[in-house]
Amino acid sequence: MNCLILAAGYATRLYPLTENFPKPLLKVGGKTILDWLLDDIRSSCPPERIAVISNHKFAQIFRDWAAPGIEVVDDGTSTNETRLGAVRDIAFAVDTLGLKGDCLILAGDNLLDFSLGPFVGYAKEKGTSCIMRYFEAEEAKLRKCGVVEVDDEGLILSMEEKPHAPRSHWCCPPFYFYKEEDIRLIPEAIAAGCGTDAPGAYAAWLSSRRPVHAMIMPGSRYDIGNLDSYRKISESFKGF
Repeated sequence: MNCLILAAGYATRLYPLTENFPKPLLKVGGKTILDWLLDDIRSSCPPERIAVISNHKFAQIFRDWAAPGIEVVDDGTSTNETRLGAVRDIAFAVDTLGLKGDCLILAGDNLLDFSLGPFVGYAKEKGTSCIMRYFEAEEAKLRKCGVVEVDDEGLILSMEEKPHAPRSHWCCPPFYFYKEEDIRLIPEAIAAGCGTDAPGAYAAWLSSRRPVHAMIMPGSRYDIGNLDSYRKISESFKGF
């Protein structure tokens, strides 16, 4: 298994804090957001390779941060307006690094109060590509994320990014486990019109063609969306 961290965004809602610094390397509780994620991954589900995909503007900052064994991929973009989008970034990183095997893919700007190890175990037990899901009561929030319908076994029946009329209250965070054969379909998905900005767009496309399961998220995630949320999370986050 490989691990690919999506970190090529520009976090414009956090300006000026992130105008010249990547959001995933902001510190919370004495560690960067990325270090919180990677410390758990290394201990609970150690991957063969770990890669971080960055934009060109922040690539050197990630290289300076990266410990031995962490590969940094520069997607070549320098502005929010020219960004590739998460789905194209995944395809670019897989091709650039020649990644082989299954892959755990996650956004590098989320803090979790649970371990990702059980998610990898769930995916291996199901034998399919997998995502996570959590119950979201507010319809306004559902319209801003991926929403899934599932059967009693967690098999995805439908998935839609940012639906106008959500079909369920199951919301999808940006954590994915893709089988190798499913990752190889990304160029086909893009050619077929799959959305490329939100990472969940590919999971939605894939789940309409192949079995994909959705595990209930066993805790909470904390997405730093603005300066006020960063201040509050910095004061309260303790990990797990």
